Amino acid sequence: MTASTPNALCFGEEFPANGTPCLVHVEGHGLTMTFPSDREAGESRSESVPFSELTVSAGGLDHDQLVVTWSAQTGQRTLYLKNPDVIRAFRQAAPGHLTKPLERAAKQVRQVRQRRRIVWSIAGGALLASVLGLWFGSDLLVGLAVDRIPVGWERKLGESAYHDFLAQHDVVKDGPSVAAVKEMIHRLAGQIPDNPYAFDVTVVKSDVVNAFALPGGYIIVFTGLMKKAESPEEVAGVLAHELNHVLQRHGLERIVKQLGFVAVVSIALGNPPGLGGVMKQLGIELMTLKFGRAQETEADVTGLQLLYRARIDPSGMITFFQRLAEKDEGRVEWLSTHPMSIARADRLKTQLAELPKQSTEPFTFEWAKVRASLDTPGGVP
Repeated sequence: MTASTPNALCFGEEFPANGTPCLVHVEGHGLTMTFPSDREAGESRSESVPFSELTVSAGGLDHDQLVVTWSAQTGQRTLYLKNPDVIRAFRQAAPGHLTKPLERAAKQVRQVRQRRRIVWSIAGGALLASVLGLWFGSDLLVGLAVDRIPVGWERKLGESAYHDFLAQHDVVKDGPSVAAVKEMIHRLAGQIPDNPYAFDVTVVKSDVVNAFALPGGYIIVFTGLMKKAESPEEVAGVLAHELNHVLQRHGLERIVKQLGFVAVVSIALGNPPGLGGVMKQLGIELMTLKFGRAQETEADVTGLQLLYRARIDPSGMITFFQRLAEKDEGRVEWLSTHPMSIARADRLKTQLAELPKQSTEPFTFEWAKVRASLDTPGGVP
């Protein structure tokens, strides 16, 4: 290890989702971190944090990293130490109040490694003999892995793909269309109990009849969808469907399953700090997720129920899906990632008929003006 080689990975609000490499030195007062020099500025940046502000635990996909956290002015920082020399120096220099946490971390590492050896000794033969059978039976492991990923992690993953996507498209920043979709999202989100997501919605100029939600609650609505819809209730129906993909964590499930069986087991058995880097590499795949039939049905039904609670006419969701399914024998671009059928529309009709009758509340905007604004420069009629 040279004096300039990074030996740790630092996470924080101002850093990329997959972290920033840094060079850590253990000193008498605490830790000093030197971040790589900025290519434009041509100089490195250093920060120090005293031992008194640190908390420690064990982590890492291989369970051999020391995880150090503290609160900075920009929010919580997390440092992953894997270099044995740095970890040894940290243990030797750490004051008394960190002794017990360090002992607990070491004990946790031993327990997790022992558990992994037992699990792999039992499952190894079956994995090699019947990979296909194990894959089809891995839904339980996928669920366990997803449950271990905090919403904060999920949001950072979706945020990275969200900004990458918007950088390549023409965004409608204000006007009637933006105000309309925000009002819809506000109405729907207000009826979600204990909602852990802060939904961010953006209108993008495109003739594609589409809308999608990324993990973490980032929502894209294409102007082609709004032009196609004959009423705001139809657009709200699509948004209710997409919001429930987020709430049920369907996108995260599909991504975790794409990572493979071994990665799923690793996440299910341990802390997933390296998942951010893996997700970052998936790139555009986040925008083209294809959900399973059960996931689509769940998003349909829960979306219909959400519309009902928000007092938005749920029949708009049904009529919009029907028209898209019938046009050109279903060959509509929106359906490429959201397969629709008359049978699904009929299922929604049955679900709606079972709900008690209630009065609906119209939106505050005029849909004709919203649609007219989509054909004018700047989005304002």
